[in-house]
Amino acid sequence: MCSKELYCAFLQTTCQKYSATGLSEVSPIDLSHDAISRWLENTACRPKDIWKKARVEVIDTQGIIIADDVVLDKSRSEKIELVNWQYSGAEHGIVNGIGILNLLWKNKINSETTPIDYRIYHPPEDGKTKNDHLREMLKSAKQRGINPQAVVADSWYSSLDNLKCIRELGWTWVMGLRKNRAVNRGERLENLSIPEEGLYLHLRGYGWITVYRFVATNGRIDYIGTNMENPSREIVERLVKDRWSVEVFHRELKQTCGIECCQSQTGRAQRNHIGFSVVSWMRKAHLRNESQISLYRQKWDIVKEMIARELKRQYANC
Repeated sequence: MCSKELYCAFLQTTCQKYSATGLSEVSPIDLSHDAISRWLENTACRPKDIWKKARVEVIDTQGIIIADDVVLDKSRSEKIELVNWQYSGAEHGIVNGIGILNLLWKNKINSETTPIDYRIYHPPEDGKTKNDHLREMLKSAKQRGINPQAVVADSWYSSLDNLKCIRELGWTWVMGLRKNRAVNRGERLENLSIPEEGLYLHLRGYGWITVYRFVATNGRIDYIGTNMENPSREIVERLVKDRWSVEVFHRELKQTCGIECCQSQTGRAQRNHIGFSVVSWMRKAHLRNESQISLYRQKWDIVKEMIARELKRQYANC
């Protein structure tokens, strides 16, 4: 039978064809693609398995929690379970795909990132929104003994329920706020004059926070709020920049671990492939941290000698 070790090793090493057929063609043991597909449907890789591997990198360290979602594009796969229409930030529009909400830990000392939890967004199955999943994961993180400097996310996750949840957990937050958020006595955030040092104001339904105004190079205006005591613009700006780590994580998952490439139709198989892809990323990230070899370089090192031999052969025949 196939195994978790073999499947993850395959995701780590292959550069294309992340499929049961691809694995059966290169497997060191005799495995048919049907046997691999059946195994993928009947095995189990769950978010708690990710935490077991991440725990040693997170507990008793200083860092922040970063929350964000990603959509696995399945627009050409009509019969795959877990697929639904949803907004994709990468495509800047609605796509048919599988939504995943991720929690990342970013170490304050060495700046290394570690996935600590994730959830599949599929309302027809559990009726939960992305915000429901976020609050569940944050509460689970608290129970596991995680104590972040702050929870960082974009404006999608700055709902009142989320902000209150983080406050009840005893944590601070740094999140984007929509320009039309109601503050003070019915004013809109975009209509306020916010100085460089930030503005202490009352967020309707929540309480007193500090808000900063940042202008991007393309002219986009971002409003960042926090419940930190005596925050500085430098600290808030650094935490906002740290949020980019989750975007890098999502890109590497897609480009080096094949998280988007599984074509199995069952929801269980898709869930397992997603979990194994995250495990594979964690292994590759460990090698990067130990040997200073990027995930993309690791892929190239595997195939470059074979490509060099083939180029030499074809060049000799010219």
